[in-house]
Amino acid sequence: MWHISEDDLESIAIGAGILGTGGGGNPYIGMLRARQMIRENGPVKVLSHNELHENDNIVCVGGIGAPTVGIEKVRDKQSYYALKAIEDFTGKKATAIISNEIGGSNSLEPIIPASLAGLPIVDADGMGRAYPEVQMKTYFVYGVPSYPMAVCDEKGNTALITEALDAKWVERMARAVTIQMGGVACYALAPMTAHQVQTTAVLDSLSLVKKLGDAVRNARTTHEDPIEALLDVHPGKVLFQGKIVDLDRQTTAGFARGQVVIEGMDQFESDKLTIEFQNENLIARLNSEIICIVPDLICIVDSERGEPITTELLRYGFRVTVLGFPGPDLWKTPEGLATAGPSAFGYDVEYSDLELT
Repeated sequence: MWHISEDDLESIAIGAGILGTGGGGNPYIGMLRARQMIRENGPVKVLSHNELHENDNIVCVGGIGAPTVGIEKVRDKQSYYALKAIEDFTGKKATAIISNEIGGSNSLEPIIPASLAGLPIVDADGMGRAYPEVQMKTYFVYGVPSYPMAVCDEKGNTALITEALDAKWVERMARAVTIQMGGVACYALAPMTAHQVQTTAVLDSLSLVKKLGDAVRNARTTHEDPIEALLDVHPGKVLFQGKIVDLDRQTTAGFARGQVVIEGMDQFESDKLTIEFQNENLIARLNSEIICIVPDLICIVDSERGEPITTELLRYGFRVTVLGFPGPDLWKTPEGLATAGPSAFGYDVEYSDLELT
């Protein structure tokens, strides 16, 4: 058990922005919202999965919508409203909160309802990164029901999805509701048991993003290389370094879609890297060769400061380093790849593990 303090929020935001692979919502905005909650209500308790009890009711909360909209239409307390709506519908009171994904502001979103309801957060999530669609959660891949779900906006509107054919249909309905709610909303899922969390979640992910953020902040203080500091904490590799020379980004159907082209510098001079994204970075091609693809992580950071750059903040001229990290093992099974591997995003290629050597 540990507690999230106000100082921890900056580290969590940095680390979650990195593992968010470009998506999950703007981590800086998420940090500001979480900071206000902690200032009002004090630090939030974080529980290890080993500290959960058999009779616990763990509610997953998260944001849904296009990150490009989220930086203009800032979420408020929607995740708390969604928590109360799902409690009322199921008749079960939550005993803990868990994140839908550890990327971007979604890693910080549980702090809002946890702080307001006086509940702890579980050190785990349903992705170990960020993904653009609701059904792309390890919870659902390994048997946790995807409904009922409550979707709420900042005006007080609530939509309940009480039944669906599968998690993909839950995504379709929730996405349609979110678009009508202005492009961003928050949701809560039916309570999970401790056993479900322990067997289907990506464990210790909140601790990991905090360690990544701590490493970057310490490197800045000591004037060391933040990229090396990141790789010392979490095994990965530098895929590319260079300058953004082209960007095509559109907000459509509730997603930020497009591609970014990076022109190589230093040892990558004369090469180009193209990254395609749907909220999150999905595939990286060095010239024409695929060098990293989902479910492995493609993370763009500022070369000097190690600051994560999400898809809605990409700009021409940024000097960036592209990092690759292996995806969680739960995504490497046939079931995991069918849900969130290359074919799930329309790529007719076989997944191959990221080479770390």
